[in-house]
Amino acid sequence: MNIVFMGTPDFAVPCIKALIDSGENVQAVFTQPDKPKGRGYKLTPPPVKEIALTHNIPVYQPASLKKGDDAENALKLLTELSPDLIIVVAYGKILPKAILDIPKYCINVHASLLPKYRGAGPIQWSVLNGEKVTGVTTMLMAEGLDTGDMLLSKSVEIGENETASELHDRLSVLGAEVLLETINAVKADKLTPIKQDDSLSNYAPMLTKDMCPIDFTKPAQEVHNHIRGLSAFPCAVTTLAGKRLKVYKSEIVSGNYKNKTAGMVVNAKNFTVACGDGNCVRFLEIQAEGGKRMSTADYLRGKSVEEGTILE
Repeated sequence: MNIVFMGTPDFAVPCIKALIDSGENVQAVFTQPDKPKGRGYKLTPPPVKEIALTHNIPVYQPASLKKGDDAENALKLLTELSPDLIIVVAYGKILPKAILDIPKYCINVHASLLPKYRGAGPIQWSVLNGEKVTGVTTMLMAEGLDTGDMLLSKSVEIGENETASELHDRLSVLGAEVLLETINAVKADKLTPIKQDDSLSNYAPMLTKDMCPIDFTKPAQEVHNHIRGLSAFPCAVTTLAGKRLKVYKSEIVSGNYKNKTAGMVVNAKNFTVACGDGNCVRFLEIQAEGGKRMSTADYLRGKSVEEGTILE
């Protein structure tokens, strides 16, 4: 089969690698334009582009698929390619109906158990909301946001202390597995699309930096989920001695600290902080302002935190 792949970030890399490794004919790759990164703002290609170029697959990076010359050229090119399948994995652009109508199937790989967590941040929100199970779903693309008929799915348990970035890496690999199974079902003419129950859906918007501050007045479980869900980006933050402190990893410490102020360091030896329900969170991995990300143990070897300190 002839396939056009549309994807951009690291999450999409295992999928395009799986297509290449399995011998599928990837005619072209569509990905987001290169973006400036780092202190020097050097233009950096998306991870999917790097993989495609390594395997001599033509790459196209239209700024828009909806209007302008880029959109017209993309539609013309896709019409000429006439792929059997368009595979979309975290592309970052909504496909107009004119493109959706070109192949026999336009299939999306989505990092949730649909219809739950439609939108741009399904992995992070599943952790933020304290879900115990999530997964990957393939679906037929429709004009709505992640509303198409479901094809195949696989689920995984979310670890008690697992961060969104760790879950992201696991689901990206699982996504490639589900994608290949879906393609095999296409070849065998055994696809059985299932309509989504919209009443069971919820929206998972992109995370923003105004979500970063930690509210220690909340129960420890919510604080822990907040830290896990925002790791590694945009990252949960608090303030220690007037300076920003990023928190990447934590664990819950049960106890009876209801007499302690929320946000108080109750154990300076391992950076345990009281929360609103009398339980605590222990910081496991942090980054001080101007410093590097490191384990809390390493941080405390070089700097001390005074017991009773209130994190703002």
